[in-house]
Amino acid sequence: MTLNLIKLSVGTRTPEQLEAWQRRTKYTWGPEKLACFRHVTRNMPRRGDEIITGGGSLYWVIKGVIRVRNRILAFEPVAGKSGRPKCAIVMLADPVRTFPVRHRIFQGWRYFEGPKVPADLAEAMLGDEPPPPEVLEELKELGLI
Repeated sequence: MTLNLIKLSVGTRTPEQLEAWQRRTKYTWGPEKLACFRHVTRNMPRRGDEIITGGGSLYWVIKGVIRVRNRILAFEPVAGKSGRPKCAIVMLADPVRTFPVRHRIFQGWRYFEGPKVPADLAEAMLGDEPPPPEVLEELKELGLI
């Protein structure tokens, strides 16, 4: 299973707002000159190598619902404004919408893997079978159908 991170997108009301922030702050990274952006956080993940080698992503919780993910490319040490060490999470500036799933509020980031990780929205919509009843119920509660 792929190891990912999950984090709240504080102050963001919609996936479009998150995507606009990513467009405003993107830059080129690495020898391939990939379009990326970074998010600075307090702690460096101890399992960072596992996330990167496994192709992990950062899943964003927007207003209590997982809605978007970005592929993580690297974790870079940076100095904060006070000079204390922090971690920059370097991600592709190519957000992927996910199947909306409710998630409780928490602080910082958390490791995220297993059956709770939502499918990409495009993949979820391509299935031949209708979604399970509990998924349809959650979509109704979220006001998406």
